[in-house]
Amino acid sequence: MAAENKGKQGKITVKNLGKQYDAADEKKHMLFSKNINPDAIFQDDEEHYVLKGVNLTIEEGEFHIFLGASGCGKSTLLNIIAGFLDKTEGSVLLDGKEITKPGPDRGVVFQNADSAIFPWLTVYKNVEYGLKMQHVEKDRRKKIVENAIELVGLWEHKKKYPSELSGGMKQRVQIARSIASNPEILIMDEPFGALDAQTRRILQDELISIWQKTKKTILFVTHDLQEAVYLGEKISIFSAAPNANIAAKVTVPFAYPRNLNDGEVAEFTRGVHESLDKAMNAHGDKVIDKSAIAGRGFLCGS
Repeated sequence: MAAENKGKQGKITVKNLGKQYDAADEKKHMLFSKNINPDAIFQDDEEHYVLKGVNLTIEEGEFHIFLGASGCGKSTLLNIIAGFLDKTEGSVLLDGKEITKPGPDRGVVFQNADSAIFPWLTVYKNVEYGLKMQHVEKDRRKKIVENAIELVGLWEHKKKYPSELSGGMKQRVQIARSIASNPEILIMDEPFGALDAQTRRILQDELISIWQKTKKTILFVTHDLQEAVYLGEKISIFSAAPNANIAAKVTVPFAYPRNLNDGEVAEFTRGVHESLDKAMNAHGDKVIDKSAIAGRGFLCGS
């Protein structure tokens, strides 16, 4: 495995979290995110909160999905957990300790791989980079990097540069680099959103396999309903912005691998669809982007 097992770690606790809208702050931390203009959502009204009254517990080793329309605050919550953004109120704890800044206990995989990996470094050197910055001894570093590259299926491409890789392969480099540093939490902000359908499904299956092997806690943002049901153990459904919160919490009862065409899974997905539609209209505000309910979408718990 990429690195030694550090024991049971990776529990996230969010209590009464609030994040007030700040145009400069939001734009600064959207560099690797989707092309969302926060001003279009909040219309320059800084009285509003992006997130308000968010309460959530994510257990160690859990595959947890954040689901909602574009602009509802999913990425903002992820950025707060990653330590990239400050909260306005409330608390965010990792294993009982307040998160105040980025740290090696949290690895982040962004949607835009081109902005996140170094174009002048090979696959091997990109995956090795974080370990070199941590001054990991050379022999041990070599073993960790090789294991991580094999885990994501890039061994035959380890000497290639990013310009020689497909979009899916670049995302594998990001995942391998994060895994190599052995974080407690793997944070993923729509990492497959820009990929074609076939590549997306392949990487979804690979991610499930990696999660099952590493036992990492995974936080995964998506506005794709079927992706949420296919990947997640638990799903947190966001209400619409502003003042967004988690309006519903869903437990997916199906074992892996999942067949979205199976009758029971399809019926469950339709129920999630209904819960998502209700959540996005929970406080009566106009929904600006209903992209999350474009697919099929059951509420198991609230």
